[in-house]
Amino acid sequence: MSTAPDKLTRTERKDLTRASLIQAALDLMGEGRSFTSLGIREIAREAGMVPNAFYRHFRNTDELGLALVEEVGISLRRLLREARQGGVAPAERVRTSVQVYCNYVKQNRLLFLFISSERGGGSRILRLAIRNEVRHFTNEMAQDFRSIGAYPDMPTAMLQTVCGLIVNTMLAAAPEMLDLPPEQPLLEAEMVDTFVQQLQIVLLGAGVWRVGGGG
Repeated sequence: MSTAPDKLTRTERKDLTRASLIQAALDLMGEGRSFTSLGIREIAREAGMVPNAFYRHFRNTDELGLALVEEVGISLRRLLREARQGGVAPAERVRTSVQVYCNYVKQNRLLFLFISSERGGGSRILRLAIRNEVRHFTNEMAQDFRSIGAYPDMPTAMLQTVCGLIVNTMLAAAPEMLDLPPEQPLLEAEMVDTFVQQLQIVLLGAGVWRVGGGG
């Protein structure tokens, strides 16, 4: 009788091996290691593979890191776009988006430990990749704001600045979320309320801003 892995196609087996290497790197970081300190041999060993298996999927650790950045960017942009366009009342849109984001951070703790660490240090290649994802995120948010009629008179460049501030506020909040003690709903609710208020202040300020007026 065939086992489940025997039924996988070659592409599926390749994807599974690739995912195992990515998870191995995340698990090592979950033990307190920085991404830049990880070596190919130990990542492969953690995944239960020989080092040569690593090179079938990634040329080096930076390329594995780029895959992690891409994974966060694509999935999080999709989730938040769904939250913004999901028929939620405008008054609840910010809180809904914050809840979606907080849940994603909690469910992907190791990924965000990686993003928070590499965003301000580590490999230049990864710093640039994270900045590029922030730009994608910012541009998509600005497009969504246009589609729902938010700030219709605001110049595109200013709208992108507002969205960039929102995205950077979200990223800055991630470490605090990661440091929350488990099973502390009151602390989490307080943090969510503060996060919502920060974004509401940004949006309120954007609504009264006049280009060239300085506020």
